[in-house]
Amino acid sequence: MRFDDIGSFPHARIDGMSGEEYLSLVRSIMEMKISAGVQVPTYPQLRDMIGMFLDPMRSPETTEGPYLIRRDAAEIMELDALRSIGRNIRVCVTGPLELYISEFGSTEYEDLLFNMAESVSRFIESAIDKARLLGIDVAVISIDEPSLGISSSIVFSEDVIIKALDVATRGCAGRVDVQVHLHSPVYAELCARVPGINVIGVESASHPDYLDIIDRKVLEENDAFLRAGIARTDILSMVARLNDRLGTNLWEQPERLESEILRMESPEVIRKRLERAVRMFGDLVRYAGPDCGLGSWPSQNLAAGLLRNCARAIEMFQKM
Repeated sequence: MRFDDIGSFPHARIDGMSGEEYLSLVRSIMEMKISAGVQVPTYPQLRDMIGMFLDPMRSPETTEGPYLIRRDAAEIMELDALRSIGRNIRVCVTGPLELYISEFGSTEYEDLLFNMAESVSRFIESAIDKARLLGIDVAVISIDEPSLGISSSIVFSEDVIIKALDVATRGCAGRVDVQVHLHSPVYAELCARVPGINVIGVESASHPDYLDIIDRKVLEENDAFLRAGIARTDILSMVARLNDRLGTNLWEQPERLESEILRMESPEVIRKRLERAVRMFGDLVRYAGPDCGLGSWPSQNLAAGLLRNCARAIEMFQKM
């Protein structure tokens, strides 16, 4: 089992930054994650998760068909900041269904969905090839599909969804672990049937019952594993709950907010969640870490503190 993170992280505004300044920021955040103990850190997602992939898919200058990006244009620029980072990394790419509903909502154009899926595949293959040239080891590719199982705009059949995810992932299947990051477990078993996906990620820290919905036998039958969310990241709900309990407004007390959140998500609390996941799924738990990204958190110090608590929790569990 390895400790990874989902990607986003608190940062200052990037508008107006030069390319060099932006890449320097990316590297500094990556180093912060590594210092906090993340074993397979995700390149910091500081740009919009939709626009960074969809914008070049829209442009006639970078495409060879509708929403079909040219291979030479399918670049994730953040990787340039990680040359010889000395660590296995996780590369996150927004999935075809998430991109599709952002662009077309509940309309149903299968050909465009499959073009987007092929574009996602090209981003992934390009990232793996580029990382090798930069001396970076890509351990995990993650397909980010937070709306799958939540949004009513997804009107495609299960067969079409499986095909789109297969198109998106088949170029990296067998080369690295391929996760799908879900916010709901409704389609977890469907994703386990996608040949190119071998790790299912669910937000099981803020929603412990999500693990009850996933059938261990289905994972085993499809040679699939689990990424367990073991630390909550829904900061608005967490602070609201603390404010009610403490009778105060922690948003006006940054130092106290930090201490209360890290007490709420202590290593011991996180360890117990991991222990439950392993009790239910055993060796099928291949990755563990925070539920989702930390981009909405109020400070880098607090976000890094949560990562350190996760690292400590995993260390405690492995010593049991």
